[in-house]
Amino acid sequence: MKRSGFTLIELLIVVVIIGLLASIAIPKFANTKEKAYLTQMKSDLRNLVTAEEGYFADSIKYTNNLGTAYRTSTGVVGPTITTTGDGWTATVSHTTTTRTCAIYVGSTSLTPANKEGEPKCT
Repeated sequence: MKRSGFTLIELLIVVVIIGLLASIAIPKFANTKEKAYLTQMKSDLRNLVTAEEGYFADSIKYTNNLGTAYRTSTGVVGPTITTTGDGWTATVSHTTTTRTCAIYVGSTSLTPANKEGEPKCT
């Protein structure tokens, strides 16, 4: 009588291969989530520029309190806005990462942002 099926060795080899593939894929997935959080913070800072410029168009000055004119995405903490003589600076963080992002408008730069109006992250 001939039996068909898989031997124990064949099944163990398949399990080991799946484990190796998972050990490669899981760190890549974690890195992708980190990039998504950074993109979310940068997007919120770009929206902040729009809100601040809208406020400036109405009031001829910048503010550190936009009230209901601006809302951050879920998980984004901030922004911390500081007005300067000719503009403003802002930073945001996220609840799931230790990295922060910053942006500035005017002549007062804020690390890590090094180009006016362009958000940068640490």
